[in-house]
Amino acid sequence: MATIEQDLIRLQPDAPQPMILMSESATTRLLAMMREKELEGYALRVFVSGGGCSGMQYGMTFDDEVREGDSEFHAGTLRVVVDPISAGYMTGASIDYVDSIMGGGFKVENPNAVSTCGCGHSFRTSDQGGDEEPASEGCGGSCR
Repeated sequence: MATIEQDLIRLQPDAPQPMILMSESATTRLLAMMREKELEGYALRVFVSGGGCSGMQYGMTFDDEVREGDSEFHAGTLRVVVDPISAGYMTGASIDYVDSIMGGGFKVENPNAVSTCGCGHSFRTSDQGGDEEPASEGCGGSCR
């Protein structure tokens, strides 16, 4: 009986996906901001907090401390941390940096949001009594 040897392709397990996807333009802009402010060793902290005209609002800051329970991942060379409560609201979201004639800014696309403010800085989830379908509401000016 003949034995046939086969080359087996060793499959690499899928690398875990980061909980928040960062566009290249967002990563580039954030790294430039960190260099300008001389924040070597810092990470981007992405979080949500109560407030805004839709109930919850997005926030980002530079932080040199990782706290117990934080999730940590890299977007290129940018280190990103998210606290456990914010992670529940932000998993699957993406952050982009958009530069237009009206100015530049960060834009968050969040699949967990069922309603967003017109300015894009605040949102509501279904467990906050939100709508069934994603909707964009007007900004009453309390977001900024």
